[in-house]
Amino acid sequence: MKNPGSGLSTILRRISAALEPHGIHARGVVNFPAGGGPLQPDGSRAWSVVLLGNVGGSIWPAFTRWQKTYDGPDPLDTWSKQLIRPVAETLGAAAYFPSDPPWQPFQGWAMQAEGLKPSPLGILIHPEYGLWHGYRGALAFPFAVGKPIRKGTHPCDRCLDKPCLTACPVGAIGLSGFDLPACRTYLASESGGKTCMISGCLARNACPVGEKFRYPPEQLRFHMAALAS
Repeated sequence: MKNPGSGLSTILRRISAALEPHGIHARGVVNFPAGGGPLQPDGSRAWSVVLLGNVGGSIWPAFTRWQKTYDGPDPLDTWSKQLIRPVAETLGAAAYFPSDPPWQPFQGWAMQAEGLKPSPLGILIHPEYGLWHGYRGALAFPFAVGKPIRKGTHPCDRCLDKPCLTACPVGAIGLSGFDLPACRTYLASESGGKTCMISGCLARNACPVGEKFRYPPEQLRFHMAALAS
C-alpha cells in the first residue's frame, strides 16, 4: 500500500511537532522495494523507515531535565523510547531502537538515507555535522514515504591531514579499524581519566568537520563513561 501524495509532509510535520521540542529530529527516509523492509509486529514488511536522531547536542537539554527524575539503568535509551514509542503508536508505525532486538541495520539505513560513510573512528561522518550526531530510533511505516535519497560528499575523502589518525595516545584509531580494548585500557588509566574522560575522545575532537556541532562538555563525559564501562 502506497501513501497519498501529501503523506510525506504530513508525517514529517507530525514527527517534528512531537519530537523536535526534545531535540530529536527526522534525519532521513529509506524506502524499500515491496517486502524488503524490516518485519513489523503484524508480520508484514515495512515500505519505509524514518530515522530519528540528534544533531549536535540537540537532545541534551531535554534529556538532562528528564534524567533528574530517573534513577534506573540505560537512561538515554529509556528516555528515547518513552518519547518515540507514543509517536509510533499515534502514527500507526513500528518503532525500532539501536539498543533492542531484533537488531536493525541503523548504520546501513543512515548510509542510504543521508548518503553517509564511516569515518576512521567507525562513526558515520556527516558533511555538515561531522561526528557530532546520532540515531535514537526509527519509525517504520506500511506504505512508501517518497523522499529522495540525500547524497553528500564524504568529508574524509577531502581531508588530507586526517588528524583523527594521530590524535589517539594509544593508536586505537586506524584505517584498519577501531581497537576498542586499547581504548578502554587507556580510559581506565590515570592519563585517560585526565584527558578523554574529561573532554571527550581526543581523536573525535581532532576532526575539523562540524566543529560548531560539538557536544557540550557534560554530554561528552556522559558518552565517554558509557564507552568506558
